Amino acid sequence: MKGAKVRIRQIIARLKKQYPEAQCSLTHRSPLQLLVATILSAQCTDERVNIVTKSLFRKYKTASDFANADPGVFEQEIKSTGFYRNKTRSIISMAQDLVEKHQGEVPQTMDEMVRLHGVGRKTANVVLGNAFGIDEGIVVDTHVKRISNRLALSGQKDPDKVEQELMQLVPKSDWTLWPHLLIHHGRAVCQARAPKCELCTINSLCPSRSS
Repeated sequence: MKGAKVRIRQIIARLKKQYPEAQCSLTHRSPLQLLVATILSAQCTDERVNIVTKSLFRKYKTASDFANADPGVFEQEIKSTGFYRNKTRSIISMAQDLVEKHQGEVPQTMDEMVRLHGVGRKTANVVLGNAFGIDEGIVVDTHVKRISNRLALSGQKDPDKVEQELMQLVPKSDWTLWPHLLIHHGRAVCQARAPKCELCTINSLCPSRSS
């Protein structure tokens, strides 16, 4: 454990230097906007979500606006993000929860967040960390899971179990930043099918390196 903690601090330091711009790529100006955008991002690229929310957030400004949205109209407005019927139900029901239970404001605790309709731990982590600066946990998406496995920081496949292992290793102050670093690295270098190990800034710290 001690050796792994030392190694992960070295990994984080190198990735911070390599990707100083690493941050949440979902465009938002409020916790509510980030919550909606995160729900929309399921099985969809952040780029596509940002295109859709550009006009969506001009029309829907408050939790009440989303709560009172016409489902048929809303489905068409978010259709290009995929799974638009499920996402419409989730967003409208989530907004109704906010209005009825939280005076229209996004709560700032994990327990309250995951009680919102359509909000799981991953989504809650995104909002708590990036909108409120609260390091409650670590977001585990496909990039985070894959690269954490390659780095031998976790041997788990279940995202929740991967998160628990990472929380034992990653300094809490970096819980929010860690997934952004891995997402950037996964897109640029440590790709799923053909990782560019020869270009990798953490090559010497990776047990799965090919060169």
